[in-house]
Amino acid sequence: PPEARVPNTRWRFYVFRAKDTSIKKREEEEDDDEDGEPLEILHISKQSAYLFGREIRVADIPVHHPSLSKQHAVLQYRATPDARSGKLLCRPYIMDLASTNGTFLNGVRLEDARYYELRKGDVIRLGSSSREYVLLTENTTGVGGG
Repeated sequence: PPEARVPNTRWRFYVFRAKDTSIKKREEEEDDDEDGEPLEILHISKQSAYLFGREIRVADIPVHHPSLSKQHAVLQYRATPDARSGKLLCRPYIMDLASTNGTFLNGVRLEDARYYELRKGDVIRLGSSSREYVLLTENTTGVGGG
């Protein structure tokens, strides 16, 4: 889009495995490492958009879960006017690309082909994957931190 920009803010996705509430799963997970450390940290501020998908040749953030689409969702930075000051602010947005099993923002399934503004601490989940992508900035000490 014409308002696409590379952000000045150093955004990151901290990737975690979602906790399952079923008793059987919890028993299996007790053997897993439960120190709360992310599986990986994705630095997502070097370009204006990042494509999530199973199609390795085109995806910026490759995802391997079978419930996910070849081109599943896109993180897009957009420069839009601030409602109060009128200044252009570069903010992150997520859009589901008509994926079969959906994209979820804080547990709510997104409509296809529509931008949703993201805020620090938001959690993205794709399809039936157990991975959660928590959006934070480089100096954040925790989801609720600065």
